[in-house]
Amino acid sequence: MNKIKLTDFADLQSLLSEEEILVMNNTKDFVNKEVIPIIDEAYMDARFPQELIPKIGEMGFLGAPFEGYDCPGIGYVAYGLINMMLEAGDSAMRSFNSVQTSLVMLPIHKFGSEDQKKFWLPQLASGKAIGCFGLTEPDHGSNPSKMETRAEKVTGGYKLNGAKMWITNGSIADIAVVWAKYQDKIQGFLIEKDTPGFNTKLMIRKHSLRASVTSELIFNDCIIPIENKLPGTEIGLRAAFECLNSARLGIAWGTIGAAMSCYQTALDYSLSRVQFHDKPIASHQLIQKDLADMLTEITKAQFLTLQITRLKEQGKLIPEHVSMVKRNNVRIALNIARRCRDILGANGISSEYPVMRHMCNLESVITYEGTENVHTLTLGKYITGISAF
Repeated sequence: MNKIKLTDFADLQSLLSEEEILVMNNTKDFVNKEVIPIIDEAYMDARFPQELIPKIGEMGFLGAPFEGYDCPGIGYVAYGLINMMLEAGDSAMRSFNSVQTSLVMLPIHKFGSEDQKKFWLPQLASGKAIGCFGLTEPDHGSNPSKMETRAEKVTGGYKLNGAKMWITNGSIADIAVVWAKYQDKIQGFLIEKDTPGFNTKLMIRKHSLRASVTSELIFNDCIIPIENKLPGTEIGLRAAFECLNSARLGIAWGTIGAAMSCYQTALDYSLSRVQFHDKPIASHQLIQKDLADMLTEITKAQFLTLQITRLKEQGKLIPEHVSMVKRNNVRIALNIARRCRDILGANGISSEYPVMRHMCNLESVITYEGTENVHTLTLGKYITGISAF
């Protein structure tokens, strides 16, 4: 069993508060105790370990940066460190946390009515309720402005028709934050499970994120009460993008954790694997070069992401900051996972080690919540002032 460790070459902890260090270490201990012993079997069985949700709620991971309504209110850096350690366990654990926090609790906290906040946020913070976020559609991923899901006003509420695809937590969610076109604007609605006309379909036969619940949401004349509209989302798609940018920041932190897990696994393996002249392969120049490159990229990602997250806490963040760290960190994590798999040789594909599992998961992470190309062109537009879309 490969316990996770913190990779901290340049003393990242010296820039963290005592509370942030405590949160990071508590999350690491939780992952080593609760996640690592079961996650490989859950991945192989394509099962999300729902038994951990109450414990995740007790740890204060859910809604970490938000104030009030039984939310921890510990800031975005702490939220990022939680995600870093959760994804060192598995991307499925970070996905659950970042969806619940940034894509469900954030839109309710920022754009919901007072009644919606009081009812849902305490339940979501404790893990007693699970949420999902429905934006992506079967034919509209990178360009959600063309979505086909529609909401229309009917007596006493709204009627929704359409479908959403690739939705994390969809089949286990008690509440779905769903985005639909209403009066020529994309706005948010809360749809509770068991609402007539609302159905979910579990997506199976995945080679990636196997321990995560991925679903399709289907709305067929689904009628919801008028109070289930998120009133603050009348600003349109900008509201959904604000939620996504928060989640992408969590992804940027999380993928550092996946990279750390792979790096530590390869380092330990290279020190124990003896080949040629009775020496460990860590004594070979090419292995040392790979380890040096990996440690450098992890360290760079840590400090870049910390600075971007501090800007978030100071109200200075721009979307392009998030595009930079999301595209950089996922790419370096995927490259590190692939190189570590090679260092482990044939053992690299064995479930005895977490490297192949991380590598397969990262193939999804590099695509969702903005593909690498979309974030590249977003940053390119900022640099040049010219849109390449």
